[in-house]
Amino acid sequence: HHYGATDAASPLYNEAANWVGVLFGRYNLIAAAAAFFVIPRLADRIGRKATHSACLALGGLGLWSMHFLGDPKLLWISMVGVGFAWASIVSTPYAILSGALPAEKMGVYMGIFNFFIVIPQLLAASILGVIVRYLLGGEAILALVVGGASLGAAAIATFFVNDRAAQFPRRART
Repeated sequence: HHYGATDAASPLYNEAANWVGVLFGRYNLIAAAAAFFVIPRLADRIGRKATHSACLALGGLGLWSMHFLGDPKLLWISMVGVGFAWASIVSTPYAILSGALPAEKMGVYMGIFNFFIVIPQLLAASILGVIVRYLLGGEAILALVVGGASLGAAAIATFFVNDRAAQFPRRART
């Protein structure tokens, strides 16, 4: 989309691939910083649900913005949102769920919860190519726009989750 290169042997295609590597590194760095320094403090202030919702919304904006940022060098801005979303996605739902589970059944329920991660991933890997080809006119960038909209919907849906542990006083952070 940004580079317009389709030939995997072309220098422009390789430049794009190299830039993707840099962007992935940036979003992972942002995710690590968010996970350690921002998300825990924000969750203490506004709650886990609101924090997770905000991070999902940032991720949605990040994915969505990739379509509209014309200069590939500006895509690092999108990675800020994606990094925050990723940091929250891999931690906050588990924290919310663990507060609602009996300790003796935690492993079983966490395993079942993981089905709801793995099955959609397998489904996406199986049919996303067909969706891009036939529903999105071969424009792979539109899959990111759909992903951004999906994260936006998830941000809204998060407010309907019951965070039972949030109803009880938390111990102070040390």
